[in-house]
Amino acid sequence: MSEAQQPTAFDADDLNFDDFQLEDFSTESSFQTQASVERDLSFFKSIPVTVTLEVASKEIALGDLMKAGEGSVIELDKLNGEPLDVKVNGSLMGHAEVVVINDKYGLRLIDVLDSALSGVGR
Repeated sequence: MSEAQQPTAFDADDLNFDDFQLEDFSTESSFQTQASVERDLSFFKSIPVTVTLEVASKEIALGDLMKAGEGSVIELDKLNGEPLDVKVNGSLMGHAEVVVINDKYGLRLIDVLDSALSGVGR
């Protein structure tokens, strides 16, 4: 009959960390450096987004809206000539004014919010 092998007891005192050559361990080759974190973002340039020019809005009671009919006027919250909100996928990107280009509406950006571009390409 063969002897059953007994598992050897592990003693933490038997470990000698000096045997590991940690000084040869290079953090640059094993972990991403700051330079490699800056990635090529060209892949994201082809992802479609929806750009919306929001003229104005108004919060009203549903009952008042149900009374509205053809020819009714609902006063909105922006003044005439005030810059309009530009939204990308529903998030505010900046402000613009309406222009006409080849008989189509367009927008001319007046300002772009810093928060809209934070973290992109940096």
